[in-house]
Parts: sequence; structure tokens; C-alpha cells
Amino acid sequence: MAGEWGYEGKRVVVSGGGGSGMGAAVVEEVTALGAEVHVLDFKPPPVPVASHQEVDLKDPEAIAAAVAAIDGRIDALFNCVGVSGPPLFSDLDTMLVNFVGVRHLTEVTSERMAEGGAVATIVSAAGVGWEGLLDTFLPLIESDGFDAAAAWCEANPDAIATGYGPSKKAAALWTAYACVALGERGIRINATMPGPTRTPMLGELSDKVGDGFWDNYPIPLGRSQQPIEQARPLVFLNSDAASCVTGSLLMTDGGSVTAAATGVITLPQVKLTFLEEG
Repeated sequence: MAGEWGYEGKRVVVSGGGGSGMGAAVVEEVTALGAEVHVLDFKPPPVPVASHQEVDLKDPEAIAAAVAAIDGRIDALFNCVGVSGPPLFSDLDTMLVNFVGVRHLTEVTSERMAEGGAVATIVSAAGVGWEGLLDTFLPLIESDGFDAAAAWCEANPDAIATGYGPSKKAAALWTAYACVALGERGIRINATMPGPTRTPMLGELSDKVGDGFWDNYPIPLGRSQQPIEQARPLVFLNSDAASCVTGSLLMTDGGSVTAAATGVITLPQVKLTFLEEG
């Protein structure tokens, strides 16, 4: 596909681009659109790419080394990595991967971007309600560097309790916050907020609430989404076709959150670590 919708001649980085989830679908899409793709993930990418590195986002030196190994200007970054939180991952590790590591990767990668560069992050509908946590999370958002952010997380266990929800709210807040500084350099940053999507992580979340939970979860479109349906909005946001879009948090949850806000539907009254409002 040519023009503003395509990725011909662009070099892109996809964290979480291995396996079979949303990041893997992004890799397939941007490859088909002509991009030179570099994947950071412990799992192999679904199609041949320019490079694949196994990177621990809890390790800032590993992040910096991985980006340094990619030659030339970077045009777009897709932050698709994420973990589901307890019991598989501690609250702290969840914050380090889902927010601190993602932020650090963005900071390092954006140094290699010119005007017109773009960043798109998968935040999740669990990020809804971030506006009510400004006082809590602004010190974290404003912290300088990976180590300072990690230290804040360690010093505030109550704020990061349950892991997944706080990490996604922090990522949502940061997306809105970072658009100003990046915008001064002509770089855009946006995020999507998916709801139930048929990825391996949904299985991990089902272990917390029971397999039948998602069968009764109200979605105006009448179904959960597929990874490719989450990939395409991300690909749009990082394309030149979205050249005036920055600081946005695009709901891609099939309408559940906004419909619930109007009272048309009611979301399940279950205290979920990944849907809490903080």
C-alpha cells in the first residue's frame, strides 16, 4: 500500500512482536506494508524480519544495547510487550515491564527518531481511570530514568498493588504527558486501549476469573476481538496517515467502556486486578 498508509522505506521496532498476540499481528501487518522490522521479544516473530533480539525490559542496559544494535534512523516504535501480573509476575515486575521498561525503551528509541517519528503503545482498557490518579502517579511519570522509576515503584507498594491495573494506568497517563516533549521534536505518541482479545494473555487472565467470565462480559459488538483487529489501529497510529494525532488513547474494546459510561450496559461487578479503577 503506497502513500501515507504504507511503511515503505521505514524502519520500525516492535517490542513484544513474537509469538501469536497483538505484537505478532503488528509485525505481520507492517512487514506486508513494506517496513524493515526489528523485533524485541523472547519468542520468535511470526514472519522473517530484519532482526530479532531477546530483551528483558526489566534491564535498562539490555534495552539500550538492543536499540544500539539496530543501524540507522528508527521511524516508528510499537510497544506491544506486556505481562498479566500476579500470580505469574510480582507487582513490581509487572510495573517494570509494562510501564518502566516500556518508557525506557521509548526514550532510548526516540533518540534515534527524526521529525515524523511515531510511537504507539498497547495500554489496555485497564488504563481507564488514569485521570483520577494524577496526584499518585505524576511523581513516577516525572521521574528521571529507569532506576529512579524503579525506586519509586519499590517505595510505593500500595500504589502498585495488583500490578496490571496500576501499570496500565501509569502507561496511559504517561502517553498523555509525553506527547508535549516529544511533540516539540516532531514525534507523535499514542496508545490503544483494547478489551478482551483472543491472545495468550487472555488465557492467563481467565485463570484469575474463571473461563466463563468472558462469555458473559458485555461487548456492544457482541464478541471479543482478534489480534489482527488490535494491530491495525496501532499500525494506523504510527503511519503518516495519522500525522496530526498525538497524545490520544484510542478505545479498541468493542465499545464496552464507553457504553458502560452511558449506563446502557453494566460491566461485571467483580474486583479484577486488571480492570480496577485505582
